[in-house]
Amino acid sequence: MRRLGPAVRPERHSQEYARGLNELEGYLLAQAEVTDALRCAEAFAAQMPWLTTAQREEVIRLYATDRLQISRAALQRVTDRALELQCQYSSRYHALQIRLLALILSALAVLVAVLVILVYC
Repeated sequence: MRRLGPAVRPERHSQEYARGLNELEGYLLAQAEVTDALRCAEAFAAQMPWLTTAQREEVIRLYATDRLQISRAALQRVTDRALELQCQYSSRYHALQIRLLALILSALAVLVAVLVILVYC
């Protein structure tokens, strides 16, 4: 049987699908935030019936822009903190790996010493 195209491992497809889904999810969340910001901006502007159409549109634009900037800043703080925690946990995990390896080597050394004593005594 003849193959069409280069062979691609299933893991690579899974990673590409996961990356694509993550990008899609991010896009949808961003669009939802924009929609929500505009909805809140329109509700805010509706509280000021004396505004002209141009003023109302400017208030909506400024409110939505400000809200999106606040959301971006909050998301950036969360992202920064997540990266900090990832570094901390990676360091702790590495330290635990070293301690476990030291414990295993110590136990192995004790076992070898016991065997040597039992064989030669």
